[in-house]
Amino acid sequence: MAKLARRLLIGAVIAYLAIVAALFFAQRSLIYPAPQQFHDPAPGFATATLTTTDDLALQAHWREPDAGRPTIAYFHGNGGSLALAAQETQGYAARGYGVLLVEYRGYGGNPGAPSEQGLYRDGHAAMAFLAARNITPAQTIIVGHSLGTGTATEMARQVSPAALILLAPFTSVPDAAAHAMPFVPARWLVRDRFDNRAKLPALATPVLIVHGTADSVVPFDLGQQLAEATPGATFRAVPGADHMISLDPAVQAAQLAWLSAQGL
Repeated sequence: MAKLARRLLIGAVIAYLAIVAALFFAQRSLIYPAPQQFHDPAPGFATATLTTTDDLALQAHWREPDAGRPTIAYFHGNGGSLALAAQETQGYAARGYGVLLVEYRGYGGNPGAPSEQGLYRDGHAAMAFLAARNITPAQTIIVGHSLGTGTATEMARQVSPAALILLAPFTSVPDAAAHAMPFVPARWLVRDRFDNRAKLPALATPVLIVHGTADSVVPFDLGQQLAEATPGATFRAVPGADHMISLDPAVQAAQLAWLSAQGL
């Protein structure tokens, strides 16, 4: 019996290590599912090209701002698309804001493979696109949803926009992974960090954080912790809401109201 027990234990350990190894090597396919469908621009938008510093030409969608209006740079979540992003930002477009819907490398037929540093390059390409149109950081509002909050936060750290809005954000990807996979040492396995909590406290930019209390993808606690770690941040809890709060008309209206209070 003792020999059988040892064999079972060894087998269980080997199986566990195999699962951990598989998760390690497959992590980027899990973090970046990267839908490949190509989408035509929504009404009022045109196709734009973002050129990265590593020479990728990425399709994006662009809406010019009405006179005197700021511009939104929007970074969608890991399973998102330009078509979905147009729905997530329709409140902004209806109010005359400029809207740049950023699509990532490896998404929607774009070249390249997504990674943390790669998405930062894509974000820099978006900022350069706006700068080429004489849209300054003071005229730019950066918005991110879910995984997009990682790139949004990094871009805010780099360019100091007029405002930063984070929808269903995480403190860091390792924290989110630890919640999703408590049975493995996820914090130690994740290579792409997107450490929002380390970056946000140093920002002088006004920050709005919105999170659904019933979020089944990124736990509500992580958004709350992020807000608590960010001096001066405005935090809005959405009772009973799940992860896709970005599509909620009431949440879109709340973003607009907060921007109006900032004079934007």
